[in-house]
Amino acid sequence: MFYRFSKRLFDIVVSLAAIVLLLPLFILLFILIKRDSPGPAIFCQRRAGLNGRPFTLYKFRTMRTDIDPYGPSPKDACDRRITGIGRRLREYSLDELPQLFNVLAGQMSIVGPRPLYVEQIAEWDDNQKRRLLVKPGLTGLAQISGRGQLTREAKLELDVKYVDSASFWLDITIIFKTIFGILTRRDIYEGRYSETQDTREK
Repeated sequence: MFYRFSKRLFDIVVSLAAIVLLLPLFILLFILIKRDSPGPAIFCQRRAGLNGRPFTLYKFRTMRTDIDPYGPSPKDACDRRITGIGRRLREYSLDELPQLFNVLAGQMSIVGPRPLYVEQIAEWDDNQKRRLLVKPGLTGLAQISGRGQLTREAKLELDVKYVDSASFWLDITIIFKTIFGILTRRDIYEGRYSETQDTREK
């Protein structure tokens, strides 16, 4: 109970502070995306939240608007579906920043399994569905353990592992390792498994 309360309080404080501090960056990225390619600057998509409840996830748009938003995830930075500014956004995970509003609204947490598609729930076994027992997060155990180089099954296994071992200190560890991974731009795109499994944009 205390962990859940402190986690929610942490989410509110961090997301609100980050939104205020990064507001100039939000405005700059909004303008750059609009100038770079036609279409909205914010990409919206339905994802599965706590207990599988759908919610609208927000991202800065990194791909052209004339492609299937539920298609395979880009394998590398040379993917022609990615816009010019979108490559830079993906390199430093800046496209995920609008999800701070999802965190503030209580739909997501700073740390937790990444929110996947509602339709994917039917593909998981009972153990894998346990990842839905916690709120999805901006970053999670899978994102610091290989990210794009992991199979879908490995990511789901790590998500469930997080549910079983979640703690405030684990969350702090994941946050710091995530920052390191962003700065070093490690494992951004899908790796050797991208051609053999469902690797839609996450």
